[in-house]
Amino acid sequence: MDFYENWVELDLNPIISFSTFGKILYTNSEAQYVLNRVNAKTLFELAVNNASTTYGTKTTYVDLSLKNYLFYALTVTYKNDEEIHLKLYKSTSTKKEASIKQQNTSITNIFTLLDLCISTQKIKSKTKFIKNYDPSIPEFRLVASDLIKLLSLIYTQFNKTKEVTSVVKLKIGEYLRVEGKKYSLVSVQISSNEEVCLDEIKEDNYSSFILSKEDNKVFIDLPLILE
Repeated sequence: MDFYENWVELDLNPIISFSTFGKILYTNSEAQYVLNRVNAKTLFELAVNNASTTYGTKTTYVDLSLKNYLFYALTVTYKNDEEIHLKLYKSTSTKKEASIKQQNTSITNIFTLLDLCISTQKIKSKTKFIKNYDPSIPEFRLVASDLIKLLSLIYTQFNKTKEVTSVVKLKIGEYLRVEGKKYSLVSVQISSNEEVCLDEIKEDNYSSFILSKEDNKVFIDLPLILE
């Protein structure tokens, strides 16, 4: 890695390169943290909508809020029809992404925890529970007590819906940094097609994983730590 590549990688502002079809081609370290909360499609559309009408570079000053991030400007660059590059400038008032901590962890089967919480909720509710688990995900280290507490709260918020879908999958190309090491992401997504009030679910209450909300969906991203 040469000087300029290293300079971009260590930039405290997120930098992302996309293909014409929105596929992520490159992200620096800071962009990885943003992508844990903000959908890549949202960022790609942001780049396209703020690009100059001809090849070149355009900087736009904005008051942009994405999840727990605030940005005051963005720069979009493209020199051909194959790639488009986006740089977001974080506001000084941006909430800092909490450091993921691994204390009181144990090797745990995440599917067992979800099934336990779902079984408990079935006793209290007539909601239909749909499960879509990736069986290739092994047992890994997590703070089981924190996750059970959160899952119980989430399912309680969904208890008046007719149907709830729980998805557990491995996020390809994304990671979390824990104590200087990069780990793949296991994502838990709980959602409903009906309107749900998620006000009681606070995103900043947890330090062993990343929690985010979007409409009638809740996302939990956990580092896949196997050792």
